[in-house]
Amino acid sequence: MITVEERNSDTWRDENLLIVCAVEGYARRHNITPQETLKLFREYGVTTAIRQCYGTLHTQDIDETVYFAEDYIEARRK
Repeated sequence: MITVEERNSDTWRDENLLIVCAVEGYARRHNITPQETLKLFREYGVTTAIRQCYGTLHTQDIDETVYFAEDYIEARRK
């Protein structure tokens, strides 16, 4: 369970921003809506994975986070 303090932290907001950017980038690359992308991300646990890998992903270009999401989904579809 995430505490109120964690949700109000700068890191939480930064993680959310990275997720939003990944959703938008993935949606553009795959010609689907952001809503469809977010549903897909939730289905495969991509948002949780991005949060868990935030320490590395936030230092990379946003395209790397989109590639990460693609790879993450592809690995779970098999």
